[in-house]
Amino acid sequence: MPTITILPHAEYCPQGDRIEAPRGTSVCEALLENGIAIEHACDQVCACTTCHVIVKQGFDSLGEMDEAEEDLLDRAWGLTPSSRLSCQAILSDQDVTIEIPKYSINHAKEKH
Repeated sequence: MPTITILPHAEYCPQGDRIEAPRGTSVCEALLENGIAIEHACDQVCACTTCHVIVKQGFDSLGEMDEAEEDLLDRAWGLTPSSRLSCQAILSDQDVTIEIPKYSINHAKEKH
């Protein structure tokens, strides 16, 4: 069973964490099932960017990115070459390390 290492994030995971999830599970689903309340405004249907994560390790082991995800990621805050929408990033047998960006488009709009 692959392990997801979550780097510390002030709001969602202050100390960081390591969780296990079955192969075929999305990163978003694994986080939510383990008490890490990552934003997911579209309810995990690839219609927003609030569940954006940066994959620090294991990027190539995740399921392939489709065109819809690529298009949406262009709107994500803090986009990097290893960014994924966690609702679309499907685990294989390899471990991954992720960082949840400091802001999402929801936070930027709500806090201004």
